[in-house]
Amino acid sequence: MFDTMVITKAVAAFCGALLVFLLGNWAASALYVPRNAGAEQAFIIDTGADDVDAEPVAELTFEEAFEIADASAGSRLWSQCRACHALEAGRNSVGPYLHGVVNREIGAVDGFNYSGALNQAGDIWTPEVLSQFLLNPNALTPGTSMSYRGMANVQDRANLIAYMEAESQ
Repeated sequence: MFDTMVITKAVAAFCGALLVFLLGNWAASALYVPRNAGAEQAFIIDTGADDVDAEPVAELTFEEAFEIADASAGSRLWSQCRACHALEAGRNSVGPYLHGVVNREIGAVDGFNYSGALNQAGDIWTPEVLSQFLLNPNALTPGTSMSYRGMANVQDRANLIAYMEAESQ
């Protein structure tokens, strides 16, 4: 069944198909690629893209972000904390209640068993200490039992702290 004539026909069919594709590519290039495709550009339109790269945007410090913090934007971020904390005074959950946490002594909630790691954070939950804690709880207090990956955006941290402070009044 496979003699030399069958093999010759198969090779000829393959070569014929290859030739058709090569001729099609040549015809398409002749029709769709302009003759001066490799020529130098005639004019340049300034879009201002180079100006944007020239001035890098400076990141806000926490103090600047806290000055312009939006408590209503922080209410959307509160859902990350709500799983373990409550904003009602005296209502502990997996974590201690956060009502009045801004400028409160660290580890001062009665009836909550804190991990000993919080002693390394300082004495008072100032907005700056809260921001460092929200950035990476394990970096500020190694060995804490709080399993939270952290909040990288400085404006989000400032908005969340402003929301907790506003809801505590």
